[in-house]
Amino acid sequence: MSEHEQPIVSFRTNTVIWLLLLVLTATTVYVSRLPLGPFHVWAGIGIAVVKASLVILIFMQLKYEKPLFKGLLLVALSILAIFIGMTFFDVLYR
Repeated sequence: MSEHEQPIVSFRTNTVIWLLLLVLTATTVYVSRLPLGPFHVWAGIGIAVVKASLVILIFMQLKYEKPLFKGLLLVALSILAIFIGMTFFDVLYR
């Protein structure tokens, strides 16, 4: 693909991803009401990472970039989620 070409994402794909994001949002609300103890934060962060990945890959069209960029972004999001989760573990055991 040349530098000036923009990939066209179909309306169906956008709709399916949007509906999936709505389902994941409802899942986040449902999980927030479950008594999971210290895993409560990890479940929320895991769902948030999946939602952020979908938005970045599809709506921001990272899906059409080189694999190196995709991998680096997902690694960065995962590391951020781990750091935030470790912060909550620190607060939990004070």
